[in-house]
Amino acid sequence: MATLWRRRERFLGVLGRLCRTVRALSGKNEYDLLVIGGGSGGLACAKEAAQFGRKVAVLDYVEPSPKGTKWGLGGTCVNVGCIPKKLMHQAALLGSALKDAQHYGWNIAQPVHHTWSVMAQAVQNHVKSLNWGHRVQLQDKKVKYFNMKGSFSDPHTIRGLTKAGKETIVTAENIVIATGGRPKYPMHIAGALEYGITSDDLFWLKESPGKTLVVGASYVSLECAGFLTGIGLDTTVMMRSIPLRGFDQQMASLVTEHMECYGTKFLKRCFPTKVEKLEGNRLQVTWKNTDLGTEETDCFDTVMWAVGRAPDVKTLNLDAVGVKTSSETGKIIVDASEATSVPHIYAIGDITEGRPELTPTAIAAGKLLARRLFGQSSELMDYDNVPTTVFTPLEYGCVGLSEEAAVQCYGSDNVEVYHAYYKPLEFTVAERDATQCYIKMVCLREREQRILGLHFIGPNAGEVIQGFALGIKCGATYPQLMKTVGIHPTCAEEITKLHITKRSGLDATVTGC
Repeated sequence: MATLWRRRERFLGVLGRLCRTVRALSGKNEYDLLVIGGGSGGLACAKEAAQFGRKVAVLDYVEPSPKGTKWGLGGTCVNVGCIPKKLMHQAALLGSALKDAQHYGWNIAQPVHHTWSVMAQAVQNHVKSLNWGHRVQLQDKKVKYFNMKGSFSDPHTIRGLTKAGKETIVTAENIVIATGGRPKYPMHIAGALEYGITSDDLFWLKESPGKTLVVGASYVSLECAGFLTGIGLDTTVMMRSIPLRGFDQQMASLVTEHMECYGTKFLKRCFPTKVEKLEGNRLQVTWKNTDLGTEETDCFDTVMWAVGRAPDVKTLNLDAVGVKTSSETGKIIVDASEATSVPHIYAIGDITEGRPELTPTAIAAGKLLARRLFGQSSELMDYDNVPTTVFTPLEYGCVGLSEEAAVQCYGSDNVEVYHAYYKPLEFTVAERDATQCYIKMVCLREREQRILGLHFIGPNAGEVIQGFALGIKCGATYPQLMKTVGIHPTCAEEITKLHITKRSGLDATVTGC
């Protein structure tokens, strides 16, 4: 067996040298652009490059999760991220709407029940339709698709390996790495890998996860725990430290407060030490409570890890070609033009150091890169003031700086914060609690009062923030916003009426209509 392996390696070495020799003699690579990774950013880059009449290929391969879950073309967002998450969030919102409906005169038989398998099948069918759509788009734009795992042989040569073990050598003048990331498993915790799942698995479960422990305080953790609670499952979040690290912490606290009122349980300042399988496939989790100094246990049907993501670089053989990565995160280091340390090799999306891990930024960066490479453009991606939303039961949308970041950048004396607690009109008849519905606008105190950040907790936060993001991107000021006429009655109009500052100490609760 060892002899066969050595022969195979020698053959591949000879084949690689032969490809390089042919390329040197012809002076031409097979493709103008090869994209490694068929997620949002990679596909956007490939399709944009093809618009310029260039010869483009995409190489994509999904390594099954440790639980064996696999999916099609489209990357994390389409298959195990934004799309299925938002649809399951919608399922949970509909459950809340059913409760509200009774206050509005609808006669709904109680109790109502949710069937996981029906929802999961519908969501999965939609995702598969998107997988097919991506394949068709590549074909229409004459982009060659390789369902292969890729690794570098040299700066212009990729060795592709199919699931069956067949190898293909592909050469390209320019190569873009867009392989994204995968969820981390806490390998130091006994039973974590054997018995736990991640977001790579949750959306593809055929049966309900039942009583679930979600470990982590990231937006992935809170979003998943939120919709699981919303469809009626007993759900607990275990947090070692603060929720939503990197987000405004006042807003993060309001998000978790609402989730607790909504029915999600929280184990704060706790961390798991082991997971054991019991009879009947139940999982016993042991954890330490750092506040009390105690060790505690409970049983769950499912344990989901949401403790961060790691860049998917292990099979790329980056060291062989000299692509530099961060020693701390493992992500690829790029400059403002998305260029790596190696000429003609670029990286975009979640794989890159210091970039937001967001689908729209990866798409925009991919398109702009293709235009610079093939369309005589010089425009760089602007990563400032990128809006985003956390799709928890009560959504949190934001754009720009958090209050903490603004104070750190400009000093507390130079920052003014306008804020308001408001009640959505829809909540009144339904008698829903609006304690955590809150808006905060962070501004400079200078005469123009440029808006540095806007934070909104409430229904449809993403839709609200998307519109205001344009103004903030264009340098909107507080006086300009005050001249903007609101649409009545909406939640968004409350932003146009912000007038109480934190500094004043006045009650920021909105009264009247």
